[in-house]
Amino acid sequence: MSQIKDKLKDLVENGMIPEVEAYLDDLHILLAEGKQSEDDETAMTEMESLLVELQNVLAVIEEDKTEDSEYQRIYDYIAQNLEEHEH
Repeated sequence: MSQIKDKLKDLVENGMIPEVEAYLDDLHILLAEGKQSEDDETAMTEMESLLVELQNVLAVIEEDKTEDSEYQRIYDYIAQNLEEHEH
């Protein structure tokens, strides 16, 4: 596996997916307690979609049929979004 695929896989598996799952857990708690807002419901739908997309990225990496340049583009996009949300 190329270095960029390793970096992308690590970012998705150890960074993005755990964060999305933790946020979804928090949203599910609000839902169970009846404390969710309309924004929370929207966020839950969006996070569930994001989780599926992240799992799809991992599946594509495992198939190993994509050019490294595409993995680099995906990695850069995710890293840029993470950086923007940190500031």
